[in-house]
Amino acid sequence: MRPLGICAAADQSLSVVKLWKGSPLSERLRIVGGARLVGEVQVTGAKNSVLKLMAAALLAPGTTTIQNVPDIADVSIMAELLTRLGCTVHREAGLVSIGVPAQPGHRADYDLVRKMRASINVLGPLVARIGEAEVALPGGDAIGSRGLDFHIKGLEALGAEAHNEHGYVIASAPNGLRGAEITLDFPSVGATENLLTAAVLAQGTTIIDNAAREPEVVDLGEFLITMGAEIKGLGTPTLVIQGVPRLHPTIHTVLPDRIVAGTWAFAAAMTRGDITIHGGRASDLEIPLEKLTSAGAIVTSTVDGFRVRMDSRPQSIDIATLPYPGFPTDLQPMVITLNAIADGNAIVTENVFEGRFMFVNELIRLGAQINVDGHHAAIHGVEQLSGAPVAATDIRAGAGLVLAGLVSDGITLVEDSFHIDRGYPNFVEQLQALGADVTRESGDLR
Repeated sequence: MRPLGICAAADQSLSVVKLWKGSPLSERLRIVGGARLVGEVQVTGAKNSVLKLMAAALLAPGTTTIQNVPDIADVSIMAELLTRLGCTVHREAGLVSIGVPAQPGHRADYDLVRKMRASINVLGPLVARIGEAEVALPGGDAIGSRGLDFHIKGLEALGAEAHNEHGYVIASAPNGLRGAEITLDFPSVGATENLLTAAVLAQGTTIIDNAAREPEVVDLGEFLITMGAEIKGLGTPTLVIQGVPRLHPTIHTVLPDRIVAGTWAFAAAMTRGDITIHGGRASDLEIPLEKLTSAGAIVTSTVDGFRVRMDSRPQSIDIATLPYPGFPTDLQPMVITLNAIADGNAIVTENVFEGRFMFVNELIRLGAQINVDGHHAAIHGVEQLSGAPVAATDIRAGAGLVLAGLVSDGITLVEDSFHIDRGYPNFVEQLQALGADVTRESGDLR
């Protein structure tokens, strides 16, 4: 293994670490429409879990090893962030080892944090472990505002002093944290994760009510338990954490990525294809798979995942995004794209991130008939979209636009495709293996 510090992280994901949105030097995907996707894909570890596990490794000095790590650019960004905090990060296929020093740094700078919202997850571990943290306000995907009020109020309830100053969240707890009862106004995943990682080293008992229930939160909790934390209620709205004096390094395997699995499921339905998704956990996708069944797909279980087949044009489906176990907001671009070529009319309601509809204008460029009114999108399905240049605004929108290109007549160019690499390992290669005509283009795109 080799250290994955600043240089190594950059050479693994040059387009992401060096080339950010707005640069004339960028990368795009070229999609020739008309392919029916048939074959098998392998789902690896969840992006929305592994980044939080890497951040939580800061809670214990020594070497923590994480397995089933996806080969995505955001892992490289988190590795560089941890390196700047004094950790030694080694990476090889499917595995990351993080050597955490006795006294890690406490400042996470803007130049990295702006690229990935998950960077805020170092806040809780640093305050709990060393009593201070300065973390730049996060960036990443253009999907709407996500304030940190829940994070700050929760840390204050645990005894920390926390505030925003000059673009940073600054928190300190020189006398340590203490247990408290915290009720979240909304089951925020990020706030639940930060408060959970802070509470495991707090003195006494912490109760988090209206906690997020996502499988990735459960995965983080199980990771912390293997480090020696005492946590009850994972997967329920109430978490009870009994603080312990210290934690120890661990070895943990990341749960499969339900959003990647769900993306492939929608890809099969949209292209009237037949895809077997190895490693996908159908139990984490109950509502999306039920909706696909309503659209006409045939969903069956396999030994290590599930299979989705669609033999005819999809029927339109109404959905409303909600916190888990509701329909995931990260699959909203896929369901809008499916409805864009489905038979009938549909309403999609976004209840989590108001900015998720930003990519609708790109779909309209492809000929989709969509009207947005506040949190609702009304979609009238057409038989086929029409290829055109579009731009990805975030990870999931990018994937949705690629799928839209597959069901378009002619050629679709998806610019700013580095977003997709932040969340989908080997996306182009897997599409090609399924029969899609998708290639990368890079260079000066002005």
